[in-house]
Amino acid sequence: MKNYLLLFAVIIFSTVFSMAQNLTEPPVSDFDVYQKDIPHGSIDTVQYFSSTVGTERTTLVYTPPGYSTSEKYPVLYLLHGIGGDEFEWLNGGHPEVIFDNLYAAKKMKPMIVVMPNGRAMKDDRATGNIMARDKVEAFATFENDLLTDLIPFIEKNYPAIKDREQRAIAGLSMGGGQSLNFGFGNLDVFASVGGFSSAPNTKQPKELVPDPELTKKKLKLIFISCGDKDGLIGFSKRTHDYLDETNIAHYYYIIPGGQHDFVVWKASLYNFVQLLFK
Repeated sequence: MKNYLLLFAVIIFSTVFSMAQNLTEPPVSDFDVYQKDIPHGSIDTVQYFSSTVGTERTTLVYTPPGYSTSEKYPVLYLLHGIGGDEFEWLNGGHPEVIFDNLYAAKKMKPMIVVMPNGRAMKDDRATGNIMARDKVEAFATFENDLLTDLIPFIEKNYPAIKDREQRAIAGLSMGGGQSLNFGFGNLDVFASVGGFSSAPNTKQPKELVPDPELTKKKLKLIFISCGDKDGLIGFSKRTHDYLDETNIAHYYYIIPGGQHDFVVWKASLYNFVQLLFK
């Protein structure tokens, strides 16, 4: 616990931020600790048909405390890494605990959070050689599954607000690269994008942002984070550098001592969701 406290205490002082964005507070010491005596959201395991893959696929859907089908909610699509699946965030980071605690503290806007399998292929398990060509390519194929199949399913079956400004996408590692690629690449679909420790699948900055002025106009929130001991930090930095060069406002969190792990990703998620849908 002392190591967690030390890490989070220095985040606010060592964070690099760009374009005069306001910083949120570092996570409190028990931000990821389950609290019994507060309202809790629900997580459902849901099946949807993917025309992209040609089979039924699984996604997890978190709904907030007090969820009601008579209300409308913004939606965050939260993606996993190359070695995970739709259960990686749940098993490794327990985002539902972070969300419930933030709701209890009145620091998060009610939203639906969708945690899909970002490996769009019939055998989408994280087994065997996870670096095999077909499995890596399936992460790119997921863009079509997301846009063509998953988002329409969510918006048909949940009281989701069908507006780009009320959709966000974020992820860790491979999912961070997907989020940047899909978010920047579909400005008519998403208005908020988060990449946590984004992996080498992240497109080159000029490919991500071919039209800086349009990106400035369309994206309300861009959030990039990484641990400073993460060997993949260069992919986050090059994106940050280009956004700075083109004067595009964004958050850039570098966590001192941070590795490629859930310590960084949970702290990133904690900060990111507090900025969403404002």
